[in-house]
Amino acid sequence: MALKDEKSPGILIKERNTDKDQNISTVKNYINGSWIPSIGTETVDIINPANKKIIGKCPLGTSQDADGGVKAAKEAFKTWREVPVIDKVQILFRLKTLLEKNFEDLSRICTQENGKILAESRGDVRRGIQMIEMACGMPTLLMGKSLEDIASGIDCHAIKRPLGVFAAVTPFNFPSMVPFWFWPFAVAAGNTFVLKPSERVPLTQIMIFKLIEEAGMPKGVLNLVNGSKEIVNALCTHPDIKGISFVGSTPVARYVYETASSHGKRVQALGGAKNFMVVLPDANMELTVKTVFESCTGCAGQRCLAGSVVLCAGETYDILKEKLTKKAKEINIGDGLDPGSGIGPLISEDAKKRVKALIQSAIDEGAEILIDGRKDVDHLNGYFLKPTVLGKIKPDMRIAKEEVFGPVICLAKTKDFDESVKWLNSSEYANTASLFTSSGAAARQFSYEVDPSMIGINIGVPAPMAFFSFGGTKASFFGDTKAHGQACIDFYTDTKVTIKRWIKDSGIW
Repeated sequence: MALKDEKSPGILIKERNTDKDQNISTVKNYINGSWIPSIGTETVDIINPANKKIIGKCPLGTSQDADGGVKAAKEAFKTWREVPVIDKVQILFRLKTLLEKNFEDLSRICTQENGKILAESRGDVRRGIQMIEMACGMPTLLMGKSLEDIASGIDCHAIKRPLGVFAAVTPFNFPSMVPFWFWPFAVAAGNTFVLKPSERVPLTQIMIFKLIEEAGMPKGVLNLVNGSKEIVNALCTHPDIKGISFVGSTPVARYVYETASSHGKRVQALGGAKNFMVVLPDANMELTVKTVFESCTGCAGQRCLAGSVVLCAGETYDILKEKLTKKAKEINIGDGLDPGSGIGPLISEDAKKRVKALIQSAIDEGAEILIDGRKDVDHLNGYFLKPTVLGKIKPDMRIAKEEVFGPVICLAKTKDFDESVKWLNSSEYANTASLFTSSGAAARQFSYEVDPSMIGINIGVPAPMAFFSFGGTKASFFGDTKAHGQACIDFYTDTKVTIKRWIKDSGIW
């Protein structure tokens, strides 16, 4: 299926067999309002993980590519910062309309390059659009504060001003949504921007940037640079970048934070997770089973808010074991474009091997294999794993400590609420935690005592909406100011405070 005519620069998706690589196009960068080839000569294949077909090539850009994007953004900032905020957001209003108009095409591209089922891709695109809607409120969000007579005859006035060029490095698991966490707020606040999407899934952003161009974004305000580590290093160290945002694994998040902050930049680096789900005996078991299963296996488990270890307090273990095992047997896996598919593939062969190895490590360490998702998938021409259910998980097992990022449900017995909270708080990660209960008192205590920053009560994926801020703590987040919501306004602006005293001819006012 061709989603765009190849005459449109930078856009392609037409699946071809891997034996016809000579016909595969390489995506381009978008710098200073033009689609231009990368200076880098190396490329990586963009592969549909459901069938292993190559659907494009992504250049491994160089520091020169990054510098070109930054220079364009720096030059554009001189005039963009002077555009009234009410005029800036008109571009976002037009972009929202274009995103709605192209909603299904964007969702299909997302599924083709990422693998998630179409319903999940639609959610990916929808949450991105919600970020645009939030950023359209920037005239209100940017308002400052004033106070008369902070001392006799002296007034104080605080305003928020843009800083310059910002950048973001975004992951493969939400090709549409995650970039929208950052650039709309930065640009609407008066900054300019350079985006580096994951080299695994650049096609969704290529289409989005064509729509951004159509919406009338001025040249240089928003730039797209494709690549990998060299681009990341260049953005983290470039003297003209004021701040950088990152979403990905904890080791890379830590590296981005340490590197960029040591070069004087603001940083918000969102890392990995190990999300625990506590189930108390008084929980609604029908709702809990459905929610836990969807949390652990949705998007093939490839999301930073996915449930991982289910802490079954008291007598809940046997109930959850039976019901979750049954659901795992019933779900269909397959191409995300197939309406009958409930779970799509993992992103790559390496990802599949890593998840399989973690499952085996759990078995070797004494876990009970209830459903082995590694079986009966080899006949599928894609990076598929069926849902795996493991029982008798212990705190010292690798799989109880490391992020899985695959469709694996780990069941563990705990004595009670207190033991469950102690276990989840012992994790080095603190992204999300969920409690399933009908007790308001237990819910309040849980929210009060657990370390993670995003908490779900009878919610499996406690992802904040655009008007609330997003981010964890401990090894799940590096920085001080979190993504979207009101917090990001502080990240993308500097507060200027002016203290005023006016003198009348006859003396002090």
